[in-house]
Amino acid sequence: MFLGIDIGTSSVKAVLVNADGAVVASASRPCTVSRPHPLWSEQDPEQWVTGAVAAVDELAAGWPDAVAEVVGVGFSGQMHGATLLDRAGNVLRPAILWNDGRSFAQCAALEQALPDFRAVSGNIAMPGFTSPKLLWVAEHEPEIFAAVDKVLLPKAYVRWRLCSAMVEDMSDASGTLWLDVAGRGWSDELLAAGKLTRAHMPDLAEGSDAVGRLPADLARRWGMKTQPVIAGGAGDCAASAVGLAATAPGDAFLSLGTSGVVWATTDRYLPNPASAVHAFCHALPGVWHQMGVMLSAAASLAWASSVLGAPEAELLAPLGETVSGPSPVAFLPYLSGERTPHNDPTVRGLFAGLGADTERNAVVQAVLEGVAFAARDNLMALNATGTTPASIDLAGGGSRSRLWGRICADILGVTVHRIEDGEVGAALGAAHLGRMAATGEAPDVVCRKPRRLESFTPDPARAAAYATAWERWRRLYPLAKEYAS
Repeated sequence: MFLGIDIGTSSVKAVLVNADGAVVASASRPCTVSRPHPLWSEQDPEQWVTGAVAAVDELAAGWPDAVAEVVGVGFSGQMHGATLLDRAGNVLRPAILWNDGRSFAQCAALEQALPDFRAVSGNIAMPGFTSPKLLWVAEHEPEIFAAVDKVLLPKAYVRWRLCSAMVEDMSDASGTLWLDVAGRGWSDELLAAGKLTRAHMPDLAEGSDAVGRLPADLARRWGMKTQPVIAGGAGDCAASAVGLAATAPGDAFLSLGTSGVVWATTDRYLPNPASAVHAFCHALPGVWHQMGVMLSAAASLAWASSVLGAPEAELLAPLGETVSGPSPVAFLPYLSGERTPHNDPTVRGLFAGLGADTERNAVVQAVLEGVAFAARDNLMALNATGTTPASIDLAGGGSRSRLWGRICADILGVTVHRIEDGEVGAALGAAHLGRMAATGEAPDVVCRKPRRLESFTPDPARAAAYATAWERWRRLYPLAKEYAS
């Protein structure tokens, strides 16, 4: 048996996975986010630790025989979050999260501090990344910055608290702007630009490396027969990719979760910082990946549900499983700003084309299409580096919708596959990494492709209409930007 623990933004989740790769049981605990000022997003790291322990406690109580057989544990988690520790290991302030937008001024300062910053980092400086967060602390909370001894990302902090291993994996470290992504090691140049040194960093490991063992007291608490091996783990997107078996060059998926990701696994480092593509290490050795990231994907449909006062299923039902063509209404899904390709934390959403005769169905369809248009923006940014996936798996909560799948295929212009267990999430991938660390098995043995439930091939007529609509849609960004200012 293998245990995966995912430190999410809204919850901490633990899953038990058997030797067949199936999830036997899961448990979760909620987390709360604090937003004390506009653009701020923070969490108390202690709730990650207590949530992880409580979730595994529940598994141990409900499935004691299965937990007793656990031999490998993997951790995954939300990326970029800055957890600041002093020399005694005390947390100095609430963790600044991935969706915190306060440090946009520090992004400019970071790139000015190192003229060839983008060439070295391979990524554009964004407020979501970790390095500008530390520069913000240095400027606005200098006493705290002076006391910083170590900076850990969320899952690395939880693992350190539970297992005393102060280690970061390559995929999560890629999102700090301190890593030499091509060389898979800390960059002295990037650290210096952020006013830090290697001494502030944890050790590095591949996600499938064994980095320690679960302490004896926790193994006893959970009734485990042995002290399981602990893996290097992964950032949540890379862990999800491991869970979906997107581990070989050419594998690609579109995740329609709260946020959205267009992912492509690559055999080398392929940056495109000008379009805000994330060029990161994968959680497995010798493999990299690219991501285009949308900050509001399924969250846009959830927002529409709250505003229109109807459950999501009720909004979608009248649309059926296909549409004849684009909605007369256009929607920009920038409810929380946007990353790829705009790198703009302050832009906000926009509707266009509303009329006295506009019905709810047209608005709902526009929300689905707006997210798919944003995904096309992401895919075009990846295409600019030569990455052209032959097909794309659909993951996340939005993958439940056959209509959304068809719309994505028509707008992206590639075949889209709905897959079994498309919502398995990062915890399954974390468990797979725990298995590889414990057994030494290869990724292609552990990570099995999910069964494809159905495939949507672009309809030529709809795809042509959507290509025209996308060109109009793209021209709305300056208006959304102007209105948000």
